Amino acid sequence: MAATPQPRLRADALRNRERIVAAAREALVEHGAESSLDEIARRAGVGNATLYRHFADRRELIHHVTLSVMARIADQAERARAEEPDAFLALRRFVHAAADERVGALCPLLAEGIDKEHPDHVEARDRLESAIEAVMADARASGQLRPDIAIGDLMVAITQLTRPLPDTGCMDFDQFVHRHLQLFLDGLMAPARSRLPGSPATLEDLRRKFPSSADDSSHR
Repeated sequence: MAATPQPRLRADALRNRERIVAAAREALVEHGAESSLDEIARRAGVGNATLYRHFADRRELIHHVTLSVMARIADQAERARAEEPDAFLALRRFVHAAADERVGALCPLLAEGIDKEHPDHVEARDRLESAIEAVMADARASGQLRPDIAIGDLMVAITQLTRPLPDTGCMDFDQFVHRHLQLFLDGLMAPARSRLPGSPATLEDLRRKFPSSADDSSHR
């Protein structure tokens, strides 16, 4: 199904839309996919009517939050690659920046019935994958990244270390994320100190593990 062209928004309407998406991202990270739309509107500083004027339902809002998160992470990868003179430093910078974006929040979002074959989603996913692959390829070509690591391995580690823990009271967990990411990154450096079991994981491997839930219409 082709994407429907969106009319150009006025500046104030665009700001409201961006505030809603940012507020939804924060709420989803803190409270999971069942975050209240009323709370999201309150955080964004808009009324419920404004939220529903931009997003017909929860599913559409989560779709746009997912696009926003993927775009922000791709931006981080592209900037790191362009600005860092050392390939492995670029990889380190990207991984820590991706952690700050709370990439682990994507897991519950994708389980929420998002249409992963929607053209906008496919475009954002392809851009993200290409950006991360480029950073890793540079580090691999420099001889600093061990050759038995693929993009899926990297994203699993980032996702697990930044996965939100709703309502657990573990509010201080974030203080350990960058410390543990640094340990993980040290383990990616060549020469490898051990042989990894299995084979390098690609994003396609991960997608096969988590098939599309686009037909799940149970959430509004």
